Amino acid sequence: MTSTLFPKSFPLFCVPILGYSRPAGRAHLLQIGGGASALYPPPDVLAVVRSAVDALVPLTSRQILLGTSRDPESPAAQRVPTKRAAAMKQTLGDLMRMSRICRMVFATCLGSFILVIFYFQSMFQPVMRRNPFVVDGCCRKGSRNALQELYNPTEPDPSGAGVLHQARRDQVADACRVYSASSRKRRVLTPADLKHLVVDEDHELIYCYVPKVACTNWKRVMMVLTGRGKYSDPMEIPSNEAHIPTNLKTLNQYSIAEINHRLKNYLKFLFVREPFERLVSAYRNKFTLKYNSSFHKRFGTRIIRRYRKNATQDALLNGADVKFKEFTEYLVDPATQRDGPLNEHWQTVSQLCHPCHIHYDLVGKYETLEDDSNYVLRLVGVTESLRFPSYAKSTRTTDTMTAQFFSNISTQQQLRLYQLYKMDFLMFNYSTPSYLRLD
Repeated sequence: MTSTLFPKSFPLFCVPILGYSRPAGRAHLLQIGGGASALYPPPDVLAVVRSAVDALVPLTSRQILLGTSRDPESPAAQRVPTKRAAAMKQTLGDLMRMSRICRMVFATCLGSFILVIFYFQSMFQPVMRRNPFVVDGCCRKGSRNALQELYNPTEPDPSGAGVLHQARRDQVADACRVYSASSRKRRVLTPADLKHLVVDEDHELIYCYVPKVACTNWKRVMMVLTGRGKYSDPMEIPSNEAHIPTNLKTLNQYSIAEINHRLKNYLKFLFVREPFERLVSAYRNKFTLKYNSSFHKRFGTRIIRRYRKNATQDALLNGADVKFKEFTEYLVDPATQRDGPLNEHWQTVSQLCHPCHIHYDLVGKYETLEDDSNYVLRLVGVTESLRFPSYAKSTRTTDTMTAQFFSNISTQQQLRLYQLYKMDFLMFNYSTPSYLRLD
């Protein structure tokens, strides 16, 4: 038995190595588990073991173990205690050296064993749970994406939505053609121009968001589509979380080659609104509500300082009571244009989404928001699990409300505003408002 061969202090994990034999005079390496190496002791281990047996094991046991028959009454036997003491001292030193080697071997083996465990555990980890709305590329409508479904539908479309959106695409193309023929400006887009284009890799979608055109709800929907199961109901996502930039990936974060690939192969869509209705909505939201103090400080103080005579100190300090007339003066002032691009909430759609440079496959409208939104989701193939949130906001800006705001500004300002937003009127087929005094 092992316990009769070695004392308790002997490292038992070294026992299997003791019989390993190689040419004397050098240590030996054994490859373990794909590259890890364990250091074996020199081949004189058996001599050390024999010395340990001589020193530590009782005589009768030693006779059996080593195959000797020494008489205990002989003079030589009586000299054993003295020899045993010397041998024990030498053997303990040998054992300590061998124990250190064995500890190194054990540590190496243990480390290799743990690495092997982690390796096989990672191989059998379950695949990351995917969004229930996402159908794998191999199986989604026979590997068809939304872009293919739009231009080559698998089923007839009784709603006539396809014809409607073709007419809208043609309208944009015609307006861009006229603009291109009459303008000497030629512009090439850079990645910085693409920061409003949200990308959904799973469904191969690109959505250009336009503030004040249901962009909060559409960002929520995009978070559901790209969340891979993290979200299921768009309305459970707080509105402020929908506007956190890191929650959605935009096209400007890709390389040039990746951008071109996605513009060519993904379904691209945007939603638009009657330009002046959107403008009034932005003014009401950013300058008449107390909680938007950041806009008051950033823009309100500047507007009041430039366009209000005899402004109070409080108005100059807080900028919380900007009038619509002052706001429109700010928009059409050449000095504002020299300051840089307009804020996204009142910037034109043509400058936010660049529809004369990017071919949008779908142009949704705020006036038909739910129908157009659910048509997009139907092309994606998720309508059984996801619907666009219903919109029944009683405080929304209407055409009548917009007319009231415009009645308080001069004809010249109305004309200059119309010139500023003219491309949006033309591209998206919005007629000139009847309340404008342009003659």
